[in-house]
Amino acid sequence: MNRVHLLPCMILISLVFLSPLYSEESTFTFSADRTEAVLSQGKEKTVLSGNAVVKTNATVIEADRIELYGEDFRFVICSGDIRVTDEEQGFILNCRDLFFDRETEVTRVQGYTEMVDLKNSMVVKGSFFENHGKDNISIIQIGVRILKDDEDGAMVCRAEFARYSRDEDLLELSGMPRVNWKGDNYSASRISIDLETDEITMEGKVSGTMYTQEDE
Repeated sequence: MNRVHLLPCMILISLVFLSPLYSEESTFTFSADRTEAVLSQGKEKTVLSGNAVVKTNATVIEADRIELYGEDFRFVICSGDIRVTDEEQGFILNCRDLFFDRETEVTRVQGYTEMVDLKNSMVVKGSFFENHGKDNISIIQIGVRILKDDEDGAMVCRAEFARYSRDEDLLELSGMPRVNWKGDNYSASRISIDLETDEITMEGKVSGTMYTQEDE
């Protein structure tokens, strides 16, 4: 097996490639304190450690350790303290283990995950996260907690499954979903929230507690 070690200084490698899923060229760069490259045919991979950074299109991934493999470094596996910033979609993701497919633009995380959505002033937490960049859709599962803050106050959501469409500004909750909004509490089999208008739609077995001025 052929290995190449590059250390101790910071290195920066820029690759310009033509991906089969894109009609135009895109730039992919990565850097780290230490880099190990395996050059054996069919087993090529590059491992970055120490202040590892990968930049591809509008996505920046920072982690303690990053492994790149596959044709044109298609696959990215990260571990340690991970921070993903996507300027185009407007979110920041913090987690410990992450898989990213650059061609399909799918990001997958297992374990506690926290996403800050800058567009809708929203924080999303859960134990499984999957983001589909081309469709602009995020899937969050297991112990989902969502906090949306705006001028009318905080909206707090809980569920076991959430689907978030950024293009539609739509949040769909299922799996014992509950919403607390302006002091009112709602639960149903399924709850949909229009994040632009704060309109809440409930389906299935619906219940709620609403407070009026007289109650206060």
